Amino acid sequence: MGSSFKFDTTRSRSDLMKKIRSSNTTPELLLRKELWNLGYRYRLNVSKLKGKPDIVFNKFKLVVFVDGEFWHGYEWQKKKPKIKANREYWVKKIERNIERDKENTKSLLAMGYVVLRFWEHEIKSDLSKCVKKIVAQIIKAAQ
Repeated sequence: MGSSFKFDTTRSRSDLMKKIRSSNTTPELLLRKELWNLGYRYRLNVSKLKGKPDIVFNKFKLVVFVDGEFWHGYEWQKKKPKIKANREYWVKKIERNIERDKENTKSLLAMGYVVLRFWEHEIKSDLSKCVKKIVAQIIKAAQ
């Protein structure tokens, strides 16, 4: 992972953390499958773009990120005080992730991309609303 801050952890916690996916998560797969079924074609995790967006529509200069609530700090000010175990590590890590997301968005906007970000729970609870936002942006860009 290349992190500059380390902490001791149990074997079971370590094994659990290894199973967490950074791509091809269930919400990503749901979103991609729906877009594909509607006939939209895209690229995945384009490493040449800042932040390595989850879904990229190059033709329409549109990128989509699917952000996990824990890793990207959903309702961070409410959740931050609740972190007890390895607090220094996790607070530092998540706050850096939040900052990096802002930097990546700013960079992509400067390159002329439209950036859409969805929380995992948004996709799980209202997939059609998320798809409609993407399709509306594609239609707008195509005009």
